[in-house]
Amino acid sequence: MSDENTTTAQDSPFRHETASRDEAPQFVLPLVARIERAAPPARTDALETAARAVLVMLSDERSLGEGEWARAMRDWQDARIRKVVRRARGAEWRRAEALPGITVTGKSAEVRVFPPVPLDGWPKDLARLQVSGTDLDDPEPPAGADPTHPVLWMSPDVDMSAGKAMAQAGHGAQLAWWELSAEDRTAWRDAGFPLSVRTPDAALWRELTSSGLPVVRDAGFTEIAPGSCTVVADHPALRAPRP
Repeated sequence: MSDENTTTAQDSPFRHETASRDEAPQFVLPLVARIERAAPPARTDALETAARAVLVMLSDERSLGEGEWARAMRDWQDARIRKVVRRARGAEWRRAEALPGITVTGKSAEVRVFPPVPLDGWPKDLARLQVSGTDLDDPEPPAGADPTHPVLWMSPDVDMSAGKAMAQAGHGAQLAWWELSAEDRTAWRDAGFPLSVRTPDAALWRELTSSGLPVVRDAGFTEIAPGSCTVVADHPALRAPRP
């Protein structure tokens, strides 16, 4: 579910204001979360797995250069950076797995990410999947974040469904990816994209949003008000003073 913005570029692909990107054909990055009735994934693991899925798609050789998904990836990134998370179980999941894409597995979560499609041109086996109702819980509070790894900090002020939050986590991961040097991207990819998703207290959130780290602001298409600050992308390489 979703589509959002950063505070940096004047014509950011996430900004909620009208911009030249709105004139381009609009594409969406589909993500499908496997949510079986008997064994749903933990919420935090689902968010982390969705974020890694976005990074895996961005860095896959098929998304780069002359790869088979490269044109779709370029078209998607030339317009608004929309991501939509749908849910599947049983036969629905098996049909989704049969379509071109990449499945990323977490501790309890499975998320399949697909190359971008036109906003009104979803494959029928994905279009029929539900968007709403993706409500997940954590059986136990997540452990503290590892400060040596990237952390996607979710706003403590904005209530989101799990599907919406998964899309937002994906946006945060993408902003961090864009900000990194080629060397830091390679190191992160080679390590398997370690990251955590956590919710800070109010004081830390205020500090993070004014720290200069990449910030996601929602475009307001679903669930929450336009301009809402939803995620701060905190990668160790982005914390260091810049020359």
